[in-house]
Amino acid sequence: MAENILLESPVFNIEAALKAYKYGVDRLELCSSYPEGGLTPGAGLFTFLKSKIDIPIFVMIRPRGGNFVYSAEEVEVMKEEIRIFSSLGADGFVFGILDKNGSVQKNPCKELVDLAGEKPCTFHRAFDASADFKKSLDDVIDCGFKRILTSGGKNNVSEGLPVLLELLKKAKDQIIIMPGGGMMPELMEPMRETAYLKEVHASCKKIERPGKLYENEEVQFSTAPLGFNENLSVDQKKVLHFKSFF
Repeated sequence: MAENILLESPVFNIEAALKAYKYGVDRLELCSSYPEGGLTPGAGLFTFLKSKIDIPIFVMIRPRGGNFVYSAEEVEVMKEEIRIFSSLGADGFVFGILDKNGSVQKNPCKELVDLAGEKPCTFHRAFDASADFKKSLDDVIDCGFKRILTSGGKNNVSEGLPVLLELLKKAKDQIIIMPGGGMMPELMEPMRETAYLKEVHASCKKIERPGKLYENEEVQFSTAPLGFNENLSVDQKKVLHFKSFF
């Protein structure tokens, strides 16, 4: 049975990143734009965090929200982001590219993995948007990725558990299958029984309201799920709950 399971948390701001580190998260996936599911973060935020914490930070490389079919120009931007964050000390990268038919677009993926060099790459939940999970698994392995972040092709891990169990058994030690997307500690046990569960991805998030701020109710700055006086943070109890299962 797998031991020493690693907990990765996606973070979208300074506060969440510092709290995740303080509470015992093993690795951060650094993103921007929570409402869009994660986009490439700012270099300044990354540099600041690298000066404050000593756990690995994987950087999301995603130039826009929406689908995962990217133009040649967007792929060039992704390459430049990898170059920049590599020079700043990124520990790994998170990205994924599909074609219009829902298959892994192998050539640009390989180019990005090669550009990352020794820094490990995660194929993110673009995998869940692919048309054939078994073929996509083989393609992602062939591209050189070290792990796949997936909810089993469903909205959350609970719904996708049967597919996740199949993926863990098929992948074995060829690549890490990292369940994520509505991940809950109690879902770990059946995956641990496959003997191939090594990492989990969980936000452990909570919404904090730091205090009453003046707010002009006639102005709306965002359609995001977070209000003007709400911050996305990390819940220590949720982190400790996950860690108690490891």
